[in-house]
Amino acid sequence: MSVSETVTSGQPTGPAARPGDHRSRRRIWPLLGPAFVAAVAYVDPGNVATNFSAGASFGYTLLWVIVAANLMAMLIQALTAKLGLATGRDLATNCRERLPRPVTWGLWAQAEAVAIATDLAEIVGGAVALNLLFGVPLPIGGLITAVVAFVLLAAQSRGHRPFERVIAGLLLVVGLGFGYTLLGAGIDVAGAAGGMVPSFQGAESIVLATGILGATVMPHVIYVHSALTPGRYGDAVSAGRTARGRGGLLRAQRLDVLLAMGVAGLVNAAMLVVAAQLFTAGDDADTLEGIHAGLGDQLGTGAAVAFALALLASGFASSSVGTHAGQVVMAGFLRRQIPVLARRLITLAPALAVLLVGADPTTALVWSQVVLSFGIPFALVPLLWLTSRADVMGGWVNRRVTTATGSVVALLIIALNGHLVVTFVLP
Repeated sequence: MSVSETVTSGQPTGPAARPGDHRSRRRIWPLLGPAFVAAVAYVDPGNVATNFSAGASFGYTLLWVIVAANLMAMLIQALTAKLGLATGRDLATNCRERLPRPVTWGLWAQAEAVAIATDLAEIVGGAVALNLLFGVPLPIGGLITAVVAFVLLAAQSRGHRPFERVIAGLLLVVGLGFGYTLLGAGIDVAGAAGGMVPSFQGAESIVLATGILGATVMPHVIYVHSALTPGRYGDAVSAGRTARGRGGLLRAQRLDVLLAMGVAGLVNAAMLVVAAQLFTAGDDADTLEGIHAGLGDQLGTGAAVAFALALLASGFASSSVGTHAGQVVMAGFLRRQIPVLARRLITLAPALAVLLVGADPTTALVWSQVVLSFGIPFALVPLLWLTSRADVMGGWVNRRVTTATGSVVALLIIALNGHLVVTFVLP
């Protein structure tokens, strides 16, 4: 059955199809999946490094940043999924078709820089996890992580479902791993409530807040999610010609985003809470190795193993999604493709260099996320521009309040990035 049949046949998908209707739910659940692939990027090793560093250094102070960044991510991912549904094309392709050639090339260049920063976080994180679990040397662990990413991507050749199931399974491992450590660490309710009040504690907290933002609102998955929805939802453009058809597809897409981003947000919050409960500045919690050792000392071997397994699953899953995003970006902006192996070797080189020279992996992870934060506006601004245009979106076009909210989000991100630059240039 096609999506158009799924949405328009049988039980109505308009007002009569209430959220509690069993048959309506049966039509929506098979459409879920793309947002869970995107959500993996929101709990990658970069998130682990920034969230634990933030919790250890500043307690609950930056918890509000995680919550705010996750709400931003929900809005942005809903928009990018809607763009794919409405046009049948990904964000990069839409930009190429509607923007001047120099602008397109500039967007492609920055997207490739973002891909390199993304790969650095994922490869380094997977390498550290393999070292913690099995004593594998970091450079070898980086190569193993890259190979596993290829294997996971091979699941795509068998259709979207196998790939989504593998990624969702790894996301579940990440969630269970950090959920287990949270149960052992507990939570200070008063401290968490205080952490919901926006505030900073010096320049270092701004760096970490920017890193959290970059690690949560990942620019490369803005591109990849828009590429996943057209194929995942089938003949969405045809189904979306009617208000009833659009309503059914949008409900499925929004539920997908809400569930996936909700899980990712809870995992991120759990990381910071665990760090705030168990570590303080100077406890070696500014390194992944120190976090692993500290969890073992305070909560036992099980917590240390759970942390390492969650980090490993995070590195494997996000690395495969990152490679797919790189292919989407090049094909969309330039209408060209290079072999996945060649692309992987190019983006892998900086990560392996970091591991070979013995640089601190956690510091590299945090700063890679700061780079990602600076890349967000280059994806978000075109996304808002496209989704606000009726000639592009048709009946799917944004409401004015949606565009206004997205614009505020973009301005906040740009302002935070600018504040960081000013802080370091003019101390």
